[in-house]
Amino acid sequence: MPTENATPNVRVAVLIDADNTSPRHASALLAELAQYGVATVKRAYGDWTTSQLTGWKSQLNQHAIAPVQQFAYTTGKNATDSALIIDAMDLLYSGNLDAFALVSSDSDFTRLATRLREGGKTVYGLGLRKTPASLVAACDTFVYLELLGDDEDDDKQDASADTAADGEDPPPPNLQSLLTRAVNKQSQDDGWASLGAIGQYLRSANSSFDPRLYGFAKLVDLVEDQPYLVAEKSGNEVRVRVKGVPRTAAKKAPAKRAPARKAATKKTGG
Repeated sequence: MPTENATPNVRVAVLIDADNTSPRHASALLAELAQYGVATVKRAYGDWTTSQLTGWKSQLNQHAIAPVQQFAYTTGKNATDSALIIDAMDLLYSGNLDAFALVSSDSDFTRLATRLREGGKTVYGLGLRKTPASLVAACDTFVYLELLGDDEDDDKQDASADTAADGEDPPPPNLQSLLTRAVNKQSQDDGWASLGAIGQYLRSANSSFDPRLYGFAKLVDLVEDQPYLVAEKSGNEVRVRVKGVPRTAAKKAPAKRAPARKAATKKTGG
């Protein structure tokens, strides 16, 4: 969830694990990344001699994604992962990139994400809801592909491969707990916190946080809909709502004054 507008100076390398990602997400994920910067490197890794990647070929041409061929040298070993990791490290040492986007749901890229961040680069992760928590936590921001929508020209084989997961999708984080903590951590002495500061905290505290997980397009819409929060100035400022106080009263509730102390009367002897 971006909290700032992207600038053309932010150079992003988009590295796609094509063996692990359906081509039906190609357009949507590139559109999502355009909010963060300019995709100056776009590569998709896989064994392009196999029929499983046929659906990717049209997407490669449409979006100018460079295919990187990696043969499977032996059964049970994923040579594609190794090729992507090697290229990522080469790009890291080249020094002309600001961020990396790792498109995969494979936990094997957890250490790569950590290493790229250690190198001072921002790491965006994009994968399915089944992505292990280790990879999600290793990224600065993680976006679930299911939230981005699909390309219209899917084939059923790609769709079924994408939705196959072990068990059910994990539930999103508890919203009230996340937002309340964010407001409390970012609020000033007057109890108010800016929406930008809250968004930045949420992204740092939980890289997979996204208003779309809860049915809202933007953070401001999500905040304004919560009964335990009060929004002021069209959502630019938010704070935790005082329980039991109406929303309109909470916005402008004047500070209570301490009762005036009665002047002490001096007793005089009769």
